[in-house]
Amino acid sequence: MIFVGEGALLWRAVQHTLDSGLPVDLVCGPAASSAPAAAKPDVPVRAVADVNAVAEELVAACTDGVVWSLNNRMIFRAPVLSTGLRVLNIHHGPLPAYRGLPEVALVYAMLRGEREFAATLHQVDTGIDTGPALAAAPYPIGPHEPYHVVLRRGTQACHQLFERCLPHVAADPAWAGEPGRSAVTAADDGYFGREALAGLRQYRDHPAFARATDLGFLAGFLPELAAALRG
Repeated sequence: MIFVGEGALLWRAVQHTLDSGLPVDLVCGPAASSAPAAAKPDVPVRAVADVNAVAEELVAACTDGVVWSLNNRMIFRAPVLSTGLRVLNIHHGPLPAYRGLPEVALVYAMLRGEREFAATLHQVDTGIDTGPALAAAPYPIGPHEPYHVVLRRGTQACHQLFERCLPHVAADPAWAGEPGRSAVTAADDGYFGREALAGLRQYRDHPAFARATDLGFLAGFLPELAAALRG
């Protein structure tokens, strides 16, 4: 298995895979994303700014045809998607309703009064978060909870979803997912990208705005969102 992404969510998944006795063929991520001390030193790490630039390396390294994407901002394009590798992404957001930047989608979900959000495992295709969903881990949003509390719960849901699905993918790289998951392609109106980030300022008078934008201690980890809210 190959892992692409950065941060604690990625490395927790890598460590869990190793602890499960499964091989980690390669870890790819931005140059600034280094492995924690807990990671085993024999795991190869490749610093990349664009994962598509190393498509041939991924094919050569991968022993089971599976690439996991966790906390990954890089967009998979034809150089990787045409290799035959199966790319599986853990997306923080229920699909197809909340595609795009998870931290932005969550703000809008809270402004809309959603009482539930979810982590979703889906297969990556040529769109952004449009591939068929394989499994999901829903979790509640309390009516008075601030954003930073909800986001932490969602991060845990992402990791738990990975742990739940890893054995299925390890046993069958072509695993079709849990029963009842939808393969419907997402509609455009469910996308929350940088335009949605810039549009948050118009909701400043919304009664839930303070709660839905209370980044707390996470402000330093979400610089784009913090800057948009300051603006």
